Amino acid sequence: MGGSSGGWNKPPRTREVARRVAAETARSSAAAGYATQVNACLSDELKGCNDRNIDAVKTHLATLEGAISKDVEAGELNLLFGGSVRKHTFVDGLSDVDVLAIVSDSSLAGLSAGELLDAFTARIRTRLPLTEVKAGALAVSVKFSDGIEIQLLPAQRTATGIRIKVPGDDEWSNVVRPDRFARKLTEVNQSCGCNVVPVVKLFKSLQGNFPKANRLSGYHVESLAIEAFRSYDGARSLKDMFVHFCAQVAERVRTPIRETTGQSRHVDDKLGDANSSDRVRIATAVGRVLQRLRDADAAGDAEVWKREFNGE
Repeated sequence: MGGSSGGWNKPPRTREVARRVAAETARSSAAAGYATQVNACLSDELKGCNDRNIDAVKTHLATLEGAISKDVEAGELNLLFGGSVRKHTFVDGLSDVDVLAIVSDSSLAGLSAGELLDAFTARIRTRLPLTEVKAGALAVSVKFSDGIEIQLLPAQRTATGIRIKVPGDDEWSNVVRPDRFARKLTEVNQSCGCNVVPVVKLFKSLQGNFPKANRLSGYHVESLAIEAFRSYDGARSLKDMFVHFCAQVAERVRTPIRETTGQSRHVDDKLGDANSSDRVRIATAVGRVLQRLRDADAAGDAEVWKREFNGE
């Protein structure tokens, strides 16, 4: 009777397999629940990003158009969205409303680049004496009492295209092509299930909690997004794409990105050469956020994501 195997008192293999299956199911369920919570957090954050007063922006633009169109014949001044409003990546309080103010065949068309900037600045100040109006190297910045700030960039239409002022010089640039960049961002966004633009908005919102020295310009963020998602084949959830983007920013910000519209040599000239101290500092800051998000993934702690966007 004792000739049978001595392993009769061990747990049956089927019981061990069942335990493993149950444990894996529990882990998968927990991971799915965590991902759902994080994506819900990101969707809530997007609602805040998208909550802007479009009517107020339109009213301000009409006011500016009226201010700068004095002595200009109808059809000879055209306001063209050239920034984040046109590309649908505007985040209230964190993005400039960039507008190209293009003149052609008018009393302003013969002015030099610097003279046109000065003329626009003077006309806006006259029309809006109680509003904060500042002339920069390229554009006029107008900050209204409701907090909306509009960057108005004077431009000149020629037979071959649009020209803007050269930074630091009273000269016109070569022909610029603002539509080219917008088309690229649109193409990349569509190729990734239209989630690239939401990811850009989320990153802009996140870096609102950074010290100003560590914040990238909206144009720089959008350029990084084109590079990061040009050949992306990963998961399409906001969570996965946002983590991917943060990783890409931490790596790619260390190197200058070529500018494609003709405005300058690089998108991010102000950060200096590759691996400059500014670039390394920003890469390190984004890398720290990325590590906290990865730690949250490992722990399944969705609250970490909420704290990051709340600046806690």
